[in-house]
Amino acid sequence: MSRILHWALPAALFAATLLVGAEAFAADDIEQKAQICAGCHGADGVPINNTTPVIWGQDEGYIYLQLRDFKKGARKNPLMEPIAAQLEKADMFALAAYFKKKAWPNLGQPSAPGDVAAKAESAAKSIGCRGCHLDHFQGDGSTARLAGQWQPYLLNTMLAFRDGSRGNNPGMSDLMKATPEDDFEPLSKYLAGLQIDQYLGHGR
Repeated sequence: MSRILHWALPAALFAATLLVGAEAFAADDIEQKAQICAGCHGADGVPINNTTPVIWGQDEGYIYLQLRDFKKGARKNPLMEPIAAQLEKADMFALAAYFKKKAWPNLGQPSAPGDVAAKAESAAKSIGCRGCHLDHFQGDGSTARLAGQWQPYLLNTMLAFRDGSRGNNPGMSDLMKATPEDDFEPLSKYLAGLQIDQYLGHGR
């Protein structure tokens, strides 16, 4: 299975993002601080590419923990690490709360075909995905929402946990290593195509 590149952003955008970030995080207004995030994660909640995750409507505790781990170096990303380095703990909490209140965007990804969904459901049951990510894969607290996330990002993340390039959740790494690799694509397609607004009842 070919590995999709995670961080394919032009150097000019990278430099501009850091410049905006230095100014934004010096400000007191959370809206200004969030400008840096919009550069990659989208001003309307839709990221600029499908290997960048949706953070609008993502679980608050999960966002905070990822920012913390980027700052500590426990999670690696050449774009996020220098940005997180500028953040204080209070900034991380404020940004996490800010984005949690936003509506999760509809990325328009198709529902998985029946055979793909069946294989994904079997895999999810085998590794107990719902035990942490809940019945509709909406996540909770410090656990990520998976439903409706970009499919390439989900696939990359599973592979990164499996090969150890994402190392900030040993439990997930163990689960992915125990999962047959040919289950990853069906799982990512199934999760990406889930529309869970009707179950959550709050417009996300």
